[in-house]
Amino acid sequence: MKEFLEGSQAIAKVVSLCRPGVISAYPITPQTHIVEGLAQLVADGKLDSQFINVESEHSAASLVLGGSATGVRVYTATSAQGLFLMAEVLFNIAGMRLPVVLTCANRAMSAPISIWNDQQDSVSLRDSGLIQFYAENNQEAVDLHLIAYRLAEDKDVMLPAMVCIDGYILTHGIETVDMPTQEEVDKFLPRYQPPYNLDVDHPLTLGFLADPDYYMETRFAIQETYKEIVKFMPQLFEQFSSAFGRSYNFVEKYHLEDADKVIVAMGSVCGTIKDVVDELRKKGKRVGLLKIMVLRPFPNQQICNALKGISRIAVLDRALSLGSIAPLASEIKASFFGKKKAPKIISSFIAGLGGRDITKDSIKEIFRQLNQKEITGNFIDLKPELLQAPLETTLGNRSF
Repeated sequence: MKEFLEGSQAIAKVVSLCRPGVISAYPITPQTHIVEGLAQLVADGKLDSQFINVESEHSAASLVLGGSATGVRVYTATSAQGLFLMAEVLFNIAGMRLPVVLTCANRAMSAPISIWNDQQDSVSLRDSGLIQFYAENNQEAVDLHLIAYRLAEDKDVMLPAMVCIDGYILTHGIETVDMPTQEEVDKFLPRYQPPYNLDVDHPLTLGFLADPDYYMETRFAIQETYKEIVKFMPQLFEQFSSAFGRSYNFVEKYHLEDADKVIVAMGSVCGTIKDVVDELRKKGKRVGLLKIMVLRPFPNQQICNALKGISRIAVLDRALSLGSIAPLASEIKASFFGKKKAPKIISSFIAGLGGRDITKDSIKEIFRQLNQKEITGNFIDLKPELLQAPLETTLGNRSF
């Protein structure tokens, strides 16, 4: 059924349709509306779940870890510093092979303090063991939560999954969303039946102390599972399409068939890029977009296949790896290492940090600069007047 909803409301509704038995989260902007919505559903008796208030995100993650370990479907959500406060526990959750699902309302990391959007928080945890999805719009945000639960709880996967949505742009943006019915969700996402769980009648240990004779194999097992995920995820996407009529994949190709210039990006900025691509193609420009929907497992082969034969690529990051190449750009470059038909130019651009608008003109400037030689880490839309004294800018021109 079509509904006109704020992104956070839509996510709260679809999570409730997934019937989590335990929900715990600590409020942090811009994630708060999601768990407020779920708390209201529980309080009104519309969702049969335990909503447990805690004093921090570390506690929220610990609580859903415990709930999942006992065999219950669980959910949490967070942003930025909250995600980092969870980080220790999230590594534990992945190591224990527990299918926790969480939403990250992407927000810039302090300092300086910012409550606005970029993707530094979730991207920084790309090595934690969390499966990572990135939504362009609120319909994708809804659908990816269903896919995340199905994937995470598969008995051959049993890993946590995170759906990343751009803070404010999606969490507070209002769009028309096709909300599934409870019957449709129940059919696609059956009742959770864990292959193992804590039970006093059948005791087992999770997260035991592993000496050097055992630890390395646990990491190897997770890495091998990610390889298997890449193989069978297309089948899951097909099952979702059959159930709900919407198609997804690791990547989305937008006008790549004859493009000679392509931007690679993920998240809500892809909507702006599509508008610019449409505008420029009307003027005869052969431009396109490759949208990354799944960051972990990283779809190396799908990316190489999609960009095969394209001469110039711009990778747009909304995150930094300070002192190195921007994170998405480095992974795209690595995907083509040793490939005979690699693009001639793979340039890296950083934009939109701390919520700065990425406008159509910003995108056009990136396409324009692809006429030049390869560029690494070029910041778009910097304000020159704030760059005269870098240290003073960082400190906010304050005297201490």
